Amino acid sequence: MNKKLGATARHDAESKRAASLATPTDLGPRATEDIGGAMNAILADVFALYVKTKNFHWHMSGPHFRDYHLLLDEQADQIFAMADPIAERVRKLGGRTLTSVGHISRTQRVLDNDADYVEPSDMLAELRDDNTNLVSRLRAVHDTCDEHRDVATASLIENWIDETERRAWFLFEAGGHPDASGH
Repeated sequence: MNKKLGATARHDAESKRAASLATPTDLGPRATEDIGGAMNAILADVFALYVKTKNFHWHMSGPHFRDYHLLLDEQADQIFAMADPIAERVRKLGGRTLTSVGHISRTQRVLDNDADYVEPSDMLAELRDDNTNLVSRLRAVHDTCDEHRDVATASLIENWIDETERRAWFLFEAGGHPDASGH
């Protein structure tokens, strides 16, 4: 009998917590689930990209150290600035956000780089590719927002796409690229 009471009390506590987090929205439960899930995946990618960018910032070396070090620090700040608005948008829609580093790790699609040494040109190329992939993912979430008529989230995403494209462009230009002759 005590087990039954304990299970009931636990269920009541969980129901109360869920009700206290239920944010009213006119978008409906499917929109909350679709957009919230997609934005949580973006949030995990943003955290992973932030840590990777800071990792490369801290471990930069070579003749362009100062320029690359400052570039990556600026980009990391910009990436980190996305996190809170993403999480708050999920909450405004009535969803739950990521809750832990483990949750981020299970959700992220940006690959970690734990190598002891990475060439500066490889750092820039990897971050360029990660930012380019993030743009594609943001566009896909924008489509989901359009399906559910969530113009507020779509509007935020449009700005993040522009910022992320700019980061990818800077990384492309800073990393150099071969001309038509391959040099």
